[in-house]
Amino acid sequence: MAKKGRVFSGARPTGRQHLGNYLGAIKNYVALQADYECVYCIVDVHALTTVETTQELRQNTFEMALDWLAAGMYPEESIIFVQSHVPQVMELHTYLSMVTPLGKLTDLPTFKEKIRQQPENVNYGLVGYPVLMAADIVLYKTDIVPVGIDQAPHLEFTREVVRSFNYRYQTKVLIEPQVKHTEVLKVLGIDGREKMGKSLNNHIELALTPEETVKRVREMVTDPARQRKTDPGNPDVCNVFTMHKLFSGQDEVDMINVECRKAGIGCVDCKLRYANNLNKNLEPFRAKRAELAARPHYIQDVLDDGAKRARAIAEQTMVEVREAMQLP
Repeated sequence: MAKKGRVFSGARPTGRQHLGNYLGAIKNYVALQADYECVYCIVDVHALTTVETTQELRQNTFEMALDWLAAGMYPEESIIFVQSHVPQVMELHTYLSMVTPLGKLTDLPTFKEKIRQQPENVNYGLVGYPVLMAADIVLYKTDIVPVGIDQAPHLEFTREVVRSFNYRYQTKVLIEPQVKHTEVLKVLGIDGREKMGKSLNNHIELALTPEETVKRVREMVTDPARQRKTDPGNPDVCNVFTMHKLFSGQDEVDMINVECRKAGIGCVDCKLRYANNLNKNLEPFRAKRAELAARPHYIQDVLDDGAKRARAIAEQTMVEVREAMQLP
């Protein structure tokens, strides 16, 4: 079956992936492979704008690639690689920066948010982050970028950069990527308040053992108004019930929805049921991950092959870009 176009998406190397990563991105990555030619990048250069040390960068990259492959991303069909292994992206980043007003970059909400998060480390790379992101996307002649609705403005910036470049050099060599809105769930952490993430240590890693998973799930906050097992609960405000709807059968979800409201089921039982169903769902992933982890050279081969295939596309784009710019 002919593919509908080329998809590009990238993610920072954060190491072993958690449920928020899976439900928010990886699940979509896997699904898109059926209909699109997919290019998936571990953006290690982007990570340099915020990290204070690179001691764990290689291991985090390996762990992320391992989880991606275990989750069902296919290197035979998709291109999976590390950003810094395709140096053409840095060249295109430089050229695109020449048509990007500095004021536009400093006015972006994402830049202002980063300043608040790391006021002591407002580096040049942080300012130019969106330009590098644009270079990532257009270098591979990307047709489609999957994003959540809240991320759409980031892609519009890339489209503006493409228009500025093509206008400046009177060319059509760069393609304006189109948005493909995807259902990106906001997965709350075990605290039940903040988005799941490693920085808050409120995450549940996919690769945990079943016993470790049960332990983390038992720490999850349920209905804060429910103090005793005999108190009726409210599933509508319970993060555990929200996760049940993603990993448990409909009959069990319906039962919990009824029994919780009349104190027929306690929070501990509800959490143990969720942990059991989560573990069942993750069994195939964990088996595949263990198999791949025993073959570390295979993971590196996948990334090396992906980079080789990505560089072939990237260099052809750069030949056209240099020609359009009439570089000597």
